[in-house]
This record gives sequence, C-alpha cells and structure tokens, in this order.
Amino acid sequence: MISLLDPDNPEQPFPAVEKAEQEPDGLLAVGGDLSSTRLLNAYRHGIFPWYSSEQPILWWSPNPRTVLFPQRIKISRSLGKSLRNRDYHFSLDNAFAEVIHACAMPQPGREETWITDEMKQAYIQLHRLGYAHSAEVWENSRLVGGLYGVAIGRVFFGESMFSLTRDASKIALVHLAQILADKGFGLIDCQVYTSHLISMGAEEIERSYFCDLLQRFCSQSGYQGSWTGGIHAPRD
Repeated sequence: MISLLDPDNPEQPFPAVEKAEQEPDGLLAVGGDLSSTRLLNAYRHGIFPWYSSEQPILWWSPNPRTVLFPQRIKISRSLGKSLRNRDYHFSLDNAFAEVIHACAMPQPGREETWITDEMKQAYIQLHRLGYAHSAEVWENSRLVGGLYGVAIGRVFFGESMFSLTRDASKIALVHLAQILADKGFGLIDCQVYTSHLISMGAEEIERSYFCDLLQRFCSQSGYQGSWTGGIHAPRD
C-alpha cells in the first residue's frame, strides 16, 4: 500500500524504499509537502518527487536506479567537437532561477512539464540554503543550456536539464562531472534511464546498492568552496 504523508509534519519518516510499487515502478508515497526538510530527507534515502500539476505530490524510488560515476563520463567524438566550440562558456550557480525556469519550459518531444511553480520555489529555496546548484552553458552572453540538482555530502542528485542549441545540456553535464570528480564526489544520481545519459557513461544499478552508496557518500563532508565559477576547460 502506498503511504500517505502528512503535509503538516515535514520531519515524518519516509517508508522503506523496498515498499515502493513495482508498477508504476518506484512509486512509494503520496502527499506531504516540498519543504527543504522533507526534500533533503527524501534525497538522503534515495527518494525524489515527480508529479504533474493536476496530481498530488508523488514520491519515487525506482529499481533499478540510473547513476553516473563522475570519473566515468564518456565524451563522443561529436560531443568533443561541441565542447571545443569557442563560443560556448560554462559557469556554476550564476543563473539558478533562469535554469530551473528554462527546464520547466516545453521542449521538442516534451510538451508538458512536471516542474510546477511549487516545485520551482522549493528548489530555489534549496539553492538559497546552499544545497541546490545549477550548471550553465552560454553561447556568447546567451544562456543556451544547463541543468540543476541537489548536492548532499559527496552526491549530486540531478533533477532536470535543458538545451536550446546542439549538445548544450550534454556540455553542462560533462563540465559538471569533471568538476565533481576533481572535488571527490562519488556519484551523480540520474534517477531514471534515458538513452542519451547511457551514451555518456551512465549505468543502471540495483536500488539496494544505490542506497548503500548514498549512506556512504552523503555522510561525507561536502564540497566546502564556492560553487560559483566561470569558464571551465573540459578534458577530452
């Protein structure tokens, strides 16, 4: 039975992820709120919110889980050419609100968004608290791609990405993965399978192993320096 969460009790524990439904894969709980307390507790236990505007808040923990080990990022020949485009520049946390708004916009093949206004405000608040971060790709001075997610300890939980030009979101992920690898991060959570993430080195692992990795890496000290940064040169 899917658990109902009390919206007035953000510290309410989530049910064990092993209780998640097999169909739809990973549905664990319904309700609650998007307070920072509840969101951070969810991520630490391998759970994330995903729902549309006409639905209540739905909480998921699918099995298997798609992850990317930062040191294993793959750069195809065509992506390498895009990375060397001198008109592209990369930054961190320079435009968080703009990135999340862009991720919420309809895109080819995705006419509806799950990033509601409530969701936007929740993650902007996490950004203010120093947990949510964005990676941006600029063409000259125009924001053309990026992604955002949540960092706890040495884990980055990816949420969404967008691209207005060829490979822009992939460029953001490559830069971010290389920086996270340099900073000792052990894991990027990609949540669910997509072919383009798999092509970049992501892999599917059992949920139990994923939760073991969270217990290990989320408890480690996080990156203490400023995330805000300018141009970063990728390694081929």
